[in-house]
Amino acid sequence: MTALASVPAHPRRLVYLGTPAVAVPTLRALVAAGQDVALVVTNPDKRRGRGGGLVPSPVKAAAVELGLPVSDRVGDLLEVGADLGVVVAFGRLIRRPVLERLAMVNLHFSLLPRWRGAAPVERAILAGDRETGVCVMQLEEGLDTGPVFSRATVPIDDGADLEQLRGVLVAAGTDLLLGHLRNGFGAPVPQEGEPTYAAKLSTDDLRLDWSRSAAELARVVRVGGGWTTFRGRRLKVVQARPEADSSEPGLLVGTAVGTADGTLVLELVQPEGRAPMPAEAWRNGARPLPGERLGDPV
Repeated sequence: MTALASVPAHPRRLVYLGTPAVAVPTLRALVAAGQDVALVVTNPDKRRGRGGGLVPSPVKAAAVELGLPVSDRVGDLLEVGADLGVVVAFGRLIRRPVLERLAMVNLHFSLLPRWRGAAPVERAILAGDRETGVCVMQLEEGLDTGPVFSRATVPIDDGADLEQLRGVLVAAGTDLLLGHLRNGFGAPVPQEGEPTYAAKLSTDDLRLDWSRSAAELARVVRVGGGWTTFRGRRLKVVQARPEADSSEPGLLVGTAVGTADGTLVLELVQPEGRAPMPAEAWRNGARPLPGERLGDPV
């Protein structure tokens, strides 16, 4: 079988593949740096809202604003005379026939081979990793298996939430990419070590299980979407902090909830069907009875 296309040292004409908001800053930085972006490929528009109108992806909206051609068909990138594809959170696998004709590099937000897959930043936070990073890698048909041109390491602060950490990683990865485009890519280095995989988070991954420790549950909250139940209805926990005080798992004392190790102090919550509010205001309205617990069945 034909070898995959190799990355040119100094590419002159690019195509960009990305979809969500996290991929927008890199696209803007490429244009601001004077790179020739011949085409942007993104996911098709989706129907959203009550009216069911079509809404473009964040990357498409940015590309249109920047005056760049846009397509949702991967095959179109082979028709614009590009010599490199740049991939950031595209959301679709690029198949071998395309990779054989056009070299591609990918910004992956982990220290490969740890956390290959769809949710590397989320999984790093949930696992309690003390650091993560971003790699500029050559794209292969396998799931984040390609060799790495460069990487940057980023500490994970205890208070950093998902969006804050993503922002730091995007900035670091964009700087690496722009450096390669100015100075060349060189030879990539194969990944070393035991791979771990970052599956997309499910609703159950975000359920606050009060039999776990307060530190673990605080990490779920930092990822975003952490939830529990109270009197049979969903209660999202938007902000919280762990403390060493002990209490029975799930028991609500003031705005603190007992866990297997320590308590989780609720700071900002969102009751079902309502806007986020301070936990104290929610408690004053809900008036929990002595001995009531969070986490009862929905």
